[in-house]
Amino acid sequence: MIAGRDRKPSTTSGDAHLPRAFFDRPVLDVAPDLLGCVLVRTTTKGRMRLRITEVEAYAGEADPGSHAYRGRTERNASMFGPPGHAYVYFIYGMWFSLNLVCGPEGKASGVLIRAGEVLEGAELARQRRPKARRDLELAKGPARLATALAVDRELNGTDVCSHEDSAPLSILAGHDLDPGAMKSGPRTGVGGDGSHYPWRFWLADDPTVSPYRPHKPRNRRPSLDAGRSTA
Repeated sequence: MIAGRDRKPSTTSGDAHLPRAFFDRPVLDVAPDLLGCVLVRTTTKGRMRLRITEVEAYAGEADPGSHAYRGRTERNASMFGPPGHAYVYFIYGMWFSLNLVCGPEGKASGVLIRAGEVLEGAELARQRRPKARRDLELAKGPARLATALAVDRELNGTDVCSHEDSAPLSILAGHDLDPGAMKSGPRTGVGGDGSHYPWRFWLADDPTVSPYRPHKPRNRRPSLDAGRSTA
């Protein structure tokens, strides 16, 4: 935890589900606390577990880089809903991105899950990401992560605080991290007034973290890592 931030709700490391109170805090408190937590994705084909290694915070109507900066729309409505739910959006007409809603209901904010390490279910991820050269690249970037976990708009609005074994998405507490293990800097691909906000957080020296790229005007088909990944 960073000194001066809202206190993280007490959890037990390991298989404890994160409580809703964890997400019902300012997004800049929630985002770094998600590093090292485990995202569980359950489908009819099997279960996957992914350790979160990179995230970005988006502060809704107070943030020029956020989808909710100009208010509520049909697309971003989930961001204004209760904390602890998923906000899934489609980008460039090609890929999905997974975000977790934070803060009080009615105040849009969310954390983009940018990258992670596949701990369980790598065989399923390989089937969905056959071009990955190695397992460390299966979820290296938000589009790759969503593809590996079979995330699509059907998961939009899903409650990630559910304790049910069959829940399609849930988040488990991670082990406490040494403050030196976390880094922060500008968000990837965000331009304009929001380009310099240091609201990207990642685990230092972790090989699954995606490379930083500044915003560039779109003039060709982007790669799975490129583009403006806002929430």
